[in-house]
Amino acid sequence: MENTFTDPALWHRIHFGFTITYHYLFPQLTMGLAWFMVYWKWRALRTGDEKYNRAARFWAKIFGLNFAVGVVTGIPMEFQFGTNWAAFSRYSGAIIGQTLAMEGMFAFFLESAFIGAFIWGEKRLGPRTHFLTAVCVATGSWLSGFFILVTNAFMQHPVGYALAPNGTLELVDVGAFLLNPWALVQYAHNQCAALVTGSFVISALGAFYALRRIHPEQANVYLKTGTLVGLVASLLVAFPTGDSQAKMVGAYQPATLASMEGLFHGERLADVSMIGQPNVSQQRLENPIGLPGALSFLAYGTFQSYVRGLDEFPKDEWPDNIELVYYAFHLMITLGTIFILIMAWANWKRWRGRLESSTALLWVLMLAFPFPYIATSLGWMTAEMGRQPWLIHGLFRTNNGYSQVVSSGDTIFTLIGFVGLYFVLGLLFLYLTGREIYKGPDSAHGVPSHQEVPV
Repeated sequence: MENTFTDPALWHRIHFGFTITYHYLFPQLTMGLAWFMVYWKWRALRTGDEKYNRAARFWAKIFGLNFAVGVVTGIPMEFQFGTNWAAFSRYSGAIIGQTLAMEGMFAFFLESAFIGAFIWGEKRLGPRTHFLTAVCVATGSWLSGFFILVTNAFMQHPVGYALAPNGTLELVDVGAFLLNPWALVQYAHNQCAALVTGSFVISALGAFYALRRIHPEQANVYLKTGTLVGLVASLLVAFPTGDSQAKMVGAYQPATLASMEGLFHGERLADVSMIGQPNVSQQRLENPIGLPGALSFLAYGTFQSYVRGLDEFPKDEWPDNIELVYYAFHLMITLGTIFILIMAWANWKRWRGRLESSTALLWVLMLAFPFPYIATSLGWMTAEMGRQPWLIHGLFRTNNGYSQVVSSGDTIFTLIGFVGLYFVLGLLFLYLTGREIYKGPDSAHGVPSHQEVPV
């Protein structure tokens, strides 16, 4: 593939990359919030404390806004399989269409049917039934993520398929397809990352309210729950889910692993590079600072394991932007480490009863909420760019999958339209979310959102 601005494949990739990156800003928060709402409803049932019901009601509104925008931005991607990636759809539609249909029929309808009942049906349903609707919403949200990730996992590590007489793929083993080991590991890693996003957003709002000295009871609930779950989820993202994902890449995509670490020449006791700049033309990592043997251990379980370098693979099978894969991966790892440190600091302060009086930490928590979004985007960039030049790894190349009848000009024109439309949609989302935050979780209980609590 020629990565020039006249290459239609490049523009198709940018088009889909933009729409899916923008779209995933919203589902990751709904998946991250879903089980918080279940927990708060459960706590309200167990204790009878109304503060947990108020927390669940407030975040249900934020969940609903994210869900709505996620639906609006997700639908165009379904059409892009036919408009931008028609050859890919013809080749693999009999397989990937299965889980995309399951996601719509079993997960999306479950989530969408019960989110309305959860937001508006509390008085009619009663406490126990309302709690069950929260469970259904969370189950639908996470089930939707599972089906989508099974689809992606097939593209990363195809299993359960056979080649049909007409040259397309057909599904021969549903069990192997749905229980793809890559999918199970990827799902665990992705959902823990979604919990990190939800935790940081909840903690950020709690910190905002605490700094402004408004809604003190709700600020306490958000900070206590958000920081505790945030620490556990941040640790799980690193180990065991991140570690298992790295081993999966090492086993089935060794060229991707070499690109992630800028390893051009295979070796035993391979380092994990902490700092370095890949120089592809000279096939070396410049100014490296590494942990000796760490890559061998993380990828294959022993320090003496041999890690293959990029020079052991044909160049037409190298990821087509090694620098981007390398930097995306390392920035993701750096952010993940920072998340653990922030949440450990917050839990230490919370344990000592000083969290809400630690102004500096509250500012950090409030300002940190965008970074999990950045980290998840970098993680997906690593996975998708690292899989290149394959749409389905080892089976179907990216430059064979795009729609030949759609020109670069058509793709650029629609991309500009999407950017403009999504910009307006984003402004509307921020306005509506900001309005709910200003009104606050206590607005329906006689406490104005702007009223500050005297010091």
